[in-house]
Amino acid sequence: MEPLVTLDEIRAARERIKNAARFTPLIEVAWPGKSAASSPPAFAKATAGKQALKPSSLYVKCENFQPMGAFKIRGAFNMIAQLSKDALERGVITYSSGNHGQAVALAAKMLGAPAVIVMPTTAPAVKVEGCKSYGAQVIMEGTTSLHRQARAEKEAAERGLTIVPPFDHRMIIAGQGTTGLEILEQCPDVGTVFVPVGGGGLASGVGAAIKLSKPSVRVIAVEPQGAPKMSKSLAAGHPITLESSASIADGLMNLRPGNLTFAHIQKFVDEVVTVSEQDIADTVGWLFRNARLVVEPSGAVTTAAVALGLGNADLSKGPIVAIITGGNVAPEAFAKYIGV
Repeated sequence: MEPLVTLDEIRAARERIKNAARFTPLIEVAWPGKSAASSPPAFAKATAGKQALKPSSLYVKCENFQPMGAFKIRGAFNMIAQLSKDALERGVITYSSGNHGQAVALAAKMLGAPAVIVMPTTAPAVKVEGCKSYGAQVIMEGTTSLHRQARAEKEAAERGLTIVPPFDHRMIIAGQGTTGLEILEQCPDVGTVFVPVGGGGLASGVGAAIKLSKPSVRVIAVEPQGAPKMSKSLAAGHPITLESSASIADGLMNLRPGNLTFAHIQKFVDEVVTVSEQDIADTVGWLFRNARLVVEPSGAVTTAAVALGLGNADLSKGPIVAIITGGNVAPEAFAKYIGV
């Protein structure tokens, strides 16, 4: 197994992506729960540097404000920016349910490289069109990440393209870890960070950034009950492959974590918890009504976990930050979640 990502790698990634990815805000929100709907929303935006944050606060890290609507631009740009001129000219390819594909398409466009995105036949139209809008070629293949990966590897071999993996690569992990560095700057007294986990790239990077900087902070990863690949892998002591997965959180439906991401989560994440489909859907609506945020189901799992009291987060030890990973949700699905 290759070494885990270092804090220096994450710091270097932050410098590399500074003109491509936004420094997204932390927004204070009303505490989620049965009475939250009647609580007034709060919008105390935190900036870099020390803040006078209330110890009973919940803050959401708004990665849905990124240029392509999700955190994935951090890792994609960090990797593609390090490719040789020849590799950039030949082009890049990835396999993605949506957000990573859009990130690779946008990063490739910024860096002048052709891009090919292999997506599942079940991908939301909003994400397919997002990839095409950045000039990428989209290939539809199968319904699982394993189907997409096999097709991408075949295309890469035939066409001389560089594969930009969605999560199991140290450059991707380092790029995603820049989210953790920002949280520590914006909220130095943070006690617990909740992060979604699919393949594990973001949870790995955020966990590494936080634990290597401030080990006392708890890091809780959250996945849907319909795709518990990380929970089951940790229980087994090694990465396992689910027979199937099903969830409205389409970005978290991976059947298997990466080998490298699994090692990072074993080392840097305190606990992995799961949330139900109903809780995810309810939280998408709650975030819209109480914080006026458009959040896709994959990005809402963290706030759902906070509302359920999962992860043993202790408010007396500092504010809680829930990372909202994206806002790329089909209008018709969003309307259903918010009760229109």
